[in-house]
Amino acid sequence: MPDFREIEQKWFRRWEEWRLHRTPERPRRKFYVLEMFAYPSGDIHMGHFRNYTIGDIAARYRTMTGWDVLHPFGWDAFGQPAEGAAIKRGNVHPRDWTLANIETGKKTLQRMALTYDWEREIRTCEPDYYKWTQWIFLQLYKHDLAYLAPSFVNWCATCATSLTNEQSEGGVCWRCEKPVTKKKLDRCWFFRISRFAERLLEDLAKLTEWPEPVRVMQRNWIGRSQGAEIDFKVAGTDDPLRIFTTRPDTIYGVTFMAVSPESPLAETLPTPDRKADVDAYVRTALVRDEAQRQKEKDGVFTGRHAINPFSGERVPLWVADYVLGGYGTGVIMGVPAHDQRDFEFAKKYGLPIDVVISPPDRTLDPATMTEAYVEPGRMVNSGPFDGTPNEQGIRTVTEYAGSKGFGRAKVTFKLRDWLISRQRYWGCPIPIIHCPACGPQPVPDNDLPVILPANITHFIPKGRSPLADSPEYMKTACPKCGGAAERDSDTMDTFIDSSWYQFRYVDPKNEREIWNREEIKKWAPVDLYVGGVEHAVLHCLYFRFITKMLYDLGFCPVDEPAVRLFNHGMVCDEKGEIMSKSRGNVVSPAAMLDKWGVDVCRIAMCFFAPSEDQINWSESGLVGAERFVRGVYDFADRVKDYPLAAVDRATLHPKIRAVWRKLHQVIGKAIHAYEKDFHFNTVLSQVMELLNLIRLTWDWASPKGPLILVGDLHGGHRVPAPDQDKAAIRETALGIIKVMAPMAPFLGEELHERLGGAGSVFKSGFPAYDPEAAKEEELEIVLQVNGKVRGRLTAPADAAEEQLKSAALADAAIQKALDGKPPKKVIVVKGRLVNVVA
Repeated sequence: MPDFREIEQKWFRRWEEWRLHRTPERPRRKFYVLEMFAYPSGDIHMGHFRNYTIGDIAARYRTMTGWDVLHPFGWDAFGQPAEGAAIKRGNVHPRDWTLANIETGKKTLQRMALTYDWEREIRTCEPDYYKWTQWIFLQLYKHDLAYLAPSFVNWCATCATSLTNEQSEGGVCWRCEKPVTKKKLDRCWFFRISRFAERLLEDLAKLTEWPEPVRVMQRNWIGRSQGAEIDFKVAGTDDPLRIFTTRPDTIYGVTFMAVSPESPLAETLPTPDRKADVDAYVRTALVRDEAQRQKEKDGVFTGRHAINPFSGERVPLWVADYVLGGYGTGVIMGVPAHDQRDFEFAKKYGLPIDVVISPPDRTLDPATMTEAYVEPGRMVNSGPFDGTPNEQGIRTVTEYAGSKGFGRAKVTFKLRDWLISRQRYWGCPIPIIHCPACGPQPVPDNDLPVILPANITHFIPKGRSPLADSPEYMKTACPKCGGAAERDSDTMDTFIDSSWYQFRYVDPKNEREIWNREEIKKWAPVDLYVGGVEHAVLHCLYFRFITKMLYDLGFCPVDEPAVRLFNHGMVCDEKGEIMSKSRGNVVSPAAMLDKWGVDVCRIAMCFFAPSEDQINWSESGLVGAERFVRGVYDFADRVKDYPLAAVDRATLHPKIRAVWRKLHQVIGKAIHAYEKDFHFNTVLSQVMELLNLIRLTWDWASPKGPLILVGDLHGGHRVPAPDQDKAAIRETALGIIKVMAPMAPFLGEELHERLGGAGSVFKSGFPAYDPEAAKEEELEIVLQVNGKVRGRLTAPADAAEEQLKSAALADAAIQKALDGKPPKKVIVVKGRLVNVVA
């Protein structure tokens, strides 16, 4: 094989001369490929290599098949890791750290021969990008989709910042995996994603080309619940105490009520003699992580009672840590007999357990119950509703509450508004000015961007953003009254940066507007989006929300960002541990690319497993990949001087016709892989089988020219190969080269040229698939008796059912198994097996 370094440099130069990877200005048949962009916390590692290679293969294939491709790249450059690295190193600025890593990563990506249009590169930490992030914030603010409020927030003490529910799932920080507690902040910015909850849920039905597990995760996170709102009252007052429940059929079983520690009611409800105990409990509860709170189920009595509007009974009011402030109203009705969490709480504190749903086969005794009964049954001890099936009772109880004015049907969502304030330096500044006289005021559009100051030197958060300690940044004038005012000191959640970047790529240099709407119409939406499933909720939900917002405001022609989402499998080290910088086990592809070449590394990655499967990366796989690539080079060299002619498969020698048939099976498999499942490993396996078939068919060694091997490798004889068969072998070589070109672009270009191709292989078209040529002429049929394999026979592929029955019953092994007895039944699965039932 020639020197891969020379070949790579040759084609890098040619691609640049041809501007092969530049995006067409006027796409006739567009295909937009996008991979989730990288956070530049270091060099590219093998996980990135896999992600970006998948997208690149898809882009190259679409180019070969006549599509106009947009394939851009950028950097998710704001965020805590760069700031953390600066803090750790003492004298490194986050911007310097980030930009240095971008340059390192960019060189590796360019070395990987990815088809990125680098003229469209974006970096979210640059003012020309975050100006428009701020503009999007202001659009949300102007349309009442961004608001300021005090709130208990998810707080990571390690990262010293607030987090969204999505970033603290399971009670741990998404970034550092340390426990998350609750902390009250007086000033938090939120986006009203909850207003879009129904649409985000319903429109999952549109995303037919997204993985079902992702749609399920989003569906569960949005968490639609249909039930009832019911208004209790605080005893001795007219103060309403509104709860949401999906089980209004259990309303007569309420024996206590509980308020979340985050609720304002936890401050206002306690009686004077209970106030100190409740306040102390709330402080303790809020520093527990969510997992602890759900497990321990602690509480404290407030000294007050509530009145059940159905029964008129008084029930004690508690504050309990297992009640989460982010769901429903932050107040629950406790029904210990029919809710397991309530049951455990009631048992712990000796609260009554009243059965109001009776199972069909037994009577429940609260004194002997060991768990809550949550299955269907009939309502009992429920006044006028006694005897009602409880599923029916859900509706009738709700209707009754509505008729009396103390309840109503209600749909709620688990999805909470998006908390976007971050108490950190390295992020997009929030474009709001706080005026003592006028209140919060948006920065005028013509004053954007609000520049993140570069002269900040102390990045350690102190529960507030380091920007708050910079008078030069903070002090400004109110845009409304001109008086002295201050900027907002927080920066935005970095997930905002990646929620709209897909559209900025279409017009990345536009300084006048976020993008030209005509340009967006050319390319939106993304046709293929590639990334890890770990972003199924964290990123993809925000990605969809901001797209819908931009659509509603007329800035975007589509209300979903991507037609298809593909989740690649994780890349682990040889021990099976996921590669991460924190574990110190990441492998950079840079050294391997220099040692083995781009094609060998890409082929090895493709061959490991189906693209959605997790893999354990090992450099040992490169040895076989190199041998395979060398074999393809050798094959192409041997046939490059064979005649070039149209192939008529009917005139081919049967052995060469079998090669031609296998070629078209390979082409069919490749088309399916490149367009559908991305199982590149199966394509490579099929190519290897084809090369092996040629080796068993074609004798290269004869001084008189190639011979066709008839019979087996050792005992057969050889016949001269006519030009028609030579032409078929040459076309087979070209077909293999084109099939492999998206995976091994330098091999594709070099061998396409050696076989007489003009220009780039990626502009030469993909091999045409002939389904008739791919059909097997003969098939192996499995013979069974009572489901047990007894033998096999070879039959024409188009053999009729009666032919297969007759051939099976004539087989010696079948006759021996039947022992002269007639079969009871013969079942034929055409093309696969014959099962004789004796």
